[in-house]
Amino acid sequence: MGNRLSKIYTRTGDDGTTGLGDGTRVAKDSARVTAYGTVDEANSAIGLLLASEMPADVRELLTSVQHQLFDLGGELCIPGHAAIQDEDVDRLEQQLDRYNADLPALKDFILPGGGEAAARCHMARTIVRRAERETVTLSHHDPVRPQAVRYLNRLSDLLFVLARVLARAEGLGEVLWKHERRHR
Repeated sequence: MGNRLSKIYTRTGDDGTTGLGDGTRVAKDSARVTAYGTVDEANSAIGLLLASEMPADVRELLTSVQHQLFDLGGELCIPGHAAIQDEDVDRLEQQLDRYNADLPALKDFILPGGGEAAARCHMARTIVRRAERETVTLSHHDPVRPQAVRYLNRLSDLLFVLARVLARAEGLGEVLWKHERRHR
């Protein structure tokens, strides 16, 4: 097991820098810190989602995703570290296929909503999308393994599908975008 934090504040970040997992100090607004910080934010959004009522299988899947997001944050925090593997992306794709199989085909865009759990799932999805964009931005400056970006891409897709599943489980259904509405 790694180091335990016995003291939460160190004052070492008071100058606007933070320590990476390899000991390097970087600015708190660096692309790397922004990327892994947004992965952490996405993980917290999934934690908020898990505070909602949902089917046990979805809860189990999302808890597993939280562990992987923590691993991904570590990968982004430690330059050269590898935590997310091709198999992790493959597992997300399998879950995507599983949950999407019973959903009706989409003919219209849907609005974020459909009940509390579904809305929280949509919020988590948008944060994961931002984490993906920020990880791509990081890759323009520093090496980033393609598995990290692919994982975030598939996860946002999975969260979209799970939001649809949760909207149905809550009995509220999806909110369809009315593209031909009249403005008054």
